[in-house]
Amino acid sequence: MDRVAAIMREVAAAEVLPRFGALAADDVRQKRPGDLVTVADQQAERRLAAELTTLLPGSTVVGEEMVDADPGLLGRLAGDAPVWIVDPLDGTRNFASGKRCFATIVALNWEGATVAGWIHDPLGGRTIAAERGAGTRLDGEPVSRVTPVSLGRMCGSVGVKTKERLLARGLEFSGLVRYGSAGREEMDLALGILHFALYGAPVKPWDHAAGVLIFEEAGGRARLLPTETPYQARQGLVRERLLYAPDAATWNEIAALLRSL
Repeated sequence: MDRVAAIMREVAAAEVLPRFGALAADDVRQKRPGDLVTVADQQAERRLAAELTTLLPGSTVVGEEMVDADPGLLGRLAGDAPVWIVDPLDGTRNFASGKRCFATIVALNWEGATVAGWIHDPLGGRTIAAERGAGTRLDGEPVSRVTPVSLGRMCGSVGVKTKERLLARGLEFSGLVRYGSAGREEMDLALGILHFALYGAPVKPWDHAAGVLIFEEAGGRARLLPTETPYQARQGLVRERLLYAPDAATWNEIAALLRSL
């Protein structure tokens, strides 16, 4: 666990941070309208893939940029062999525009299940991580279990349209936000800074495999809508929404609210 966190810090320090605020015009391109990739994404993914597969011989990698070039690589997640799931730069649009909110995400899938996950905040220098059955840790220290609060005290992450519909209903929250980086939001969910989050389809493994494990090991609940089934990275791109909440009762309360919109 510690060696993976160290690899993530090293790669972020070498490939991501030196390019923040220093990208040339040809360092950024659109993969498709509204979906950016930078040289930092590409170089960091290459370095992470090389380091992680060396650390665990026989393992393979499913990375965001790799899958963009070859969607068939998602099939690796359905097997039993160890697979590293990598998002080298989560929050690329923030990074490219100079917004100080992005992350590096790594998860390990083995025998079809996510057994470990890491989210590193390069600017803050923090790493949150979880191993299945062993709890969640922030920079090596145990994280307190997330605590349910009343609806009016909740701060949640939702998309623009959902936010508009919730506010139109006259519902009051402590805040409704969107960071532009799922990894940074998942870090704050596990730390109790955010209380719930809703992500639309498709749910991508490089965005959520680590975050779901980290949140659940901190005591939270993450389930798919509308089926209410656990999220599994081995399914690849999941055509449902993903809802995080502190416990089952709160999850059901928010899910019912969302269904009514």
